Amino acid sequence: MIRIALLSDIHGNIAALDAALADVHRESPDLIAVLGDYVLNGPRPAEVVDRVRELEARGAVVIQGNTDVAVADLDMAGAFPWFDEVPHVNVVAAEWAHEALGDEPLDWLRRLPSERRATAGDTMVLFCHGSPGSQTQGMAAEMDAAAVVERVARTDARIICVGHTHIADVRDLGWKQVVNPGSCGYAFDGDPGAAWALLEIDGDRAEATLRRTTYDTRVVSDELSERGLAGDVYRAATVRTGRFVR
Repeated sequence: MIRIALLSDIHGNIAALDAALADVHRESPDLIAVLGDYVLNGPRPAEVVDRVRELEARGAVVIQGNTDVAVADLDMAGAFPWFDEVPHVNVVAAEWAHEALGDEPLDWLRRLPSERRATAGDTMVLFCHGSPGSQTQGMAAEMDAAAVVERVARTDARIICVGHTHIADVRDLGWKQVVNPGSCGYAFDGDPGAAWALLEIDGDRAEATLRRTTYDTRVVSDELSERGLAGDVYRAATVRTGRFVR
């Protein structure tokens, strides 16, 4: 059996990441995979980068998310292609995080791959942010079935690990399985806890369980409110409630 811990969408929330990692380490997984979006929105981008780089140095799979492009290169259209005009609140948050990180952490963000793969026996596992071949096209739970089939068919991997939607989800399509651990630091599903998932692969059997770790969301919410960027009052409410507030 191979056990893989999945985390995604930390968004500058070091308190959530540290809380989730404490639970992850208690499970002693064979591999940790972190699926992108490390620094935008939250108050502690540099601390998150440091922690994820420590994981990477110990063998974790680490990939780039779309908002990492926004922060590293300030390419707003590339990071948010669904907007005709990227909202000002997104721009100022990306610029703030860019300045907070400095050159070397930004270079690390730029170097991250958009996808990685692993094998567990005969089972290929894909780690990506949005969907196979895309950092920005997510796998939303309400997506049309034809669109789901088109996106999962872009890879030979049987297990596809994604983030991006900020909503935890496990879908067994028969020929493929999609696992979204949800957002560790910026949840949208009504539970403000730090989300992660444990994927267990044993021969032809694969099972994913969604986990939630509580942490003090009010401390992070207050820190965001005190930062005072445009949109921080909504970001603070999102962290506190686990629902996207704008």
